[in-house]
Amino acid sequence: MEVKKSPKADLEGKKTTWLLVGFVLILAAMFVAFEWTERDKQVTTDTGITEPIFEEEMIPITEQEEQKQAPPPPEAPKVEEVLQIAENDANVEESTIQSSEENNQAVGIKYVPVEVEEEEPEEQQIFQVVEEMPEFPGGMAECLKFIGKNIKYPTIAQENGVQGRVIIQFVVNQDGSIVDPVVMRSVDPYLDKEALRVIKMMPKWKPGKQRGKAVRVKYTVPVTFKLQ
Repeated sequence: MEVKKSPKADLEGKKTTWLLVGFVLILAAMFVAFEWTERDKQVTTDTGITEPIFEEEMIPITEQEEQKQAPPPPEAPKVEEVLQIAENDANVEESTIQSSEENNQAVGIKYVPVEVEEEEPEEQQIFQVVEEMPEFPGGMAECLKFIGKNIKYPTIAQENGVQGRVIIQFVVNQDGSIVDPVVMRSVDPYLDKEALRVIKMMPKWKPGKQRGKAVRVKYTVPVTFKLQ
């Protein structure tokens, strides 16, 4: 017996069509789902910290009123002295001034001493430059010979290789004697001590003169220490 089906009731013929329609719907739903998720994603960098809003405060400018200076007070009127001339017949009281001689009183006179600055005598004054400078007997050449003959090089300075020029300053008195020698430029304590010793050994110099009179004069002599 042959089975007869109507074309409308035959479902096998439309199976492929419905399968394709189903695939299309599934793909459309997936596409919409992907598009929906990508569109809704938002990246925010908000940390929750908001910058403060500063409002500029407008300070009103106030103008200071100029202080009005008070006018100077008026000058006091000058009072002119009026000399009243007394008439000859007017009674005038006479005032008498009594002197100290009539009272037998001694008049005290205070004496104020006048301070006079005492000038330093030339004998004590020390000159730097005079008309005739002091001189070693025989001149400066003999002075250097005397120093070279009497100088003794300190052993410690020789071992250490110390050498140089020591400057000694002293005072030549009126009689030519040497006093108050001091070291003006030092090189080494041992060399300074030896230079002072030799200067103190010097004989009397020819004293310096100012206005033809012997005076005290400062003089400077170099003492050289040199290793050979």
